[in-house]
Amino acid sequence: MTTEIRPKLLVSDADAAIGFYTEALGATLAFRAADERDVVNHAEITLGSAAFAVAQSVEEWGWNDPRSTGGSPVLIMAEVPDPDSTADRMVRLGAESVIPVENRPYGRRQGRVRDPFGHLWVISGDLR
Repeated sequence: MTTEIRPKLLVSDADAAIGFYTEALGATLAFRAADERDVVNHAEITLGSAAFAVAQSVEEWGWNDPRSTGGSPVLIMAEVPDPDSTADRMVRLGAESVIPVENRPYGRRQGRVRDPFGHLWVISGDLR
């Protein structure tokens, strides 16, 4: 068995987040589990060779999404073929551009986007 790390993004609306990530990033929903109230406590999403999970924030479990805690202390790095179109699509679907996608002096074309659930994404690709 190999060791893997998969972040679990806590969000205010898990089904909306699944829809956003599949449409904005071209991700695929691999698995969705919900309780009897239809609260999603685990959904696995794949994006290329990467995977992450999404779950509904549940205050009594201590599962707090970024908006409920004042922001996200984590940057999620996404290496994509076309960072401009990916960031534009995310913004068109409800995200906020924090830092525009531009050629950076360290050799990457990169920008930062805050998704509708408060998570910060660094969208990165090859220089133009």
